Amino acid sequence: MTRLEHDPSHAAPKTFGTLLTELRLARGWSQLRVAEQLCAASGVPTVSRHEVSRWERQHRIPGEFWLGWLAAVLQVPVVDLANAAAAARAPAFGPGQPQSGDDTGATQGVARTRQELLTSAHAWLADPTDPIAVPAVSPAGPRADPDPAPELPLDAAGLARLRRLDDLVGGEDLLSTAHGRLVVATALRASSAMASGATGATTTEANTRAGCRALPLVAEAAQLTGWLRADAGDLAGALFAYRLALTAAAGAGDRVLGAHVLGSAGHLLTSVGDPQGGLLLARTGYLGARRTGPAGLRALLLHRIALAAALCGRRRSAEAALAAADRIAARREPAREPPWLYWLDEDELAAMSGRCLAALRRPLRAEPLLSAALTRTRAPRTSAVYGAWLARTYLDLGEVERACEVADAALLDAVRSGSARAAAELAVVRRRLAAYRAEPAGRRHATLAAAAHRYLPAPLPPAVPGRAPGGAHTAPAARWAIH
Repeated sequence: MTRLEHDPSHAAPKTFGTLLTELRLARGWSQLRVAEQLCAASGVPTVSRHEVSRWERQHRIPGEFWLGWLAAVLQVPVVDLANAAAAARAPAFGPGQPQSGDDTGATQGVARTRQELLTSAHAWLADPTDPIAVPAVSPAGPRADPDPAPELPLDAAGLARLRRLDDLVGGEDLLSTAHGRLVVATALRASSAMASGATGATTTEANTRAGCRALPLVAEAAQLTGWLRADAGDLAGALFAYRLALTAAAGAGDRVLGAHVLGSAGHLLTSVGDPQGGLLLARTGYLGARRTGPAGLRALLLHRIALAAALCGRRRSAEAALAAADRIAARREPAREPPWLYWLDEDELAAMSGRCLAALRRPLRAEPLLSAALTRTRAPRTSAVYGAWLARTYLDLGEVERACEVADAALLDAVRSGSARAAAELAVVRRRLAAYRAEPAGRRHATLAAAAHRYLPAPLPPAVPGRAPGGAHTAPAARWAIH
């Protein structure tokens, strides 16, 4: 949409997502409250808080039916909502927002952003402290948030608090909080500032020095934004944020954080059906940090490599990476590791080993590790993700009833977490359990999955068209020697 600049008599036109968010907040309602009001008023119990969130993020635009009911429950003229919705469906649709019923642009945006990230990773490996081209927000890139963050400085303490909240709350919910909006806005503002600097638009040397000092925090904010975007189901936005994080880390000369960004981005690609891309990014991060990175980060990157290699069908590479991760993890000194690795402990490393062994179809070794992980964690997303892998492990063991029991519990945890990551893992389990619907346990899970569907976010889409996330892949991959 065109902003009317330099004319105080005109307010900038609102996007549909902005308008809906403002109307909701003006009434003091949560997204869940809006969904409940819509279902009660219309008599059609099919709208969940996740659907309301998708409307506000403009990943979907409601049709005439729901526009009418939205106007009724929010007590606004339906024409206001209809006009905003019509503008959102126009060809000049906002960055990163697929038109209703048409995801072609979104698919192309993901493919372009993925390729740009791979190119940036190659440049980073050549020199992890050399400036990388600043990503530009393009029609295929991520949108700017409709509800901008307040003009407050972001500090390390606030970023750390948001990271720890992420242990308990899904990315979609955290992005709507004040801290979440602040982190995203900081990353996006930094992108504009770095782009200005790259074109010589900076004004003073003092500003340049101040910007350089802020780059490590910007890199962390963008990395966390990528994680939250992915957990909210925004694949293009997550990949863009990771590319911005890599750019900022390179500008700050932080090789360790740059490697972590690549590991995070690689893990995302692996989880959305692109393990070859995930293997390339994780391996690039490992090569860039294997001599200077702390043991915990190197062990984490090796786990990323192992899982991606397993899903590529590269058994020997996966097993070599897993063995190397175990050796390096034994030399960890957690007190000397970056604060953003606080969550990586022996229990988490064991759980990741179990997941990789499950991907390698070694269920007898995977089962005790994954079972132990579920008894130790209380975080719903973690329980849902590792529960999904444990259910797959029981299916490999032929224990269908036990697999269904674990999948039932994981499904409820996925609902509690509101995580697109968890939803994607459960979708893989649901496809495998479909073969057992003739059995009582299989029917029970199918019924529970159908009832829970409206409460789950849409799972992350595949990064490669036609390839379902989470499955095994046997396409040839590069032979990686682990040193």
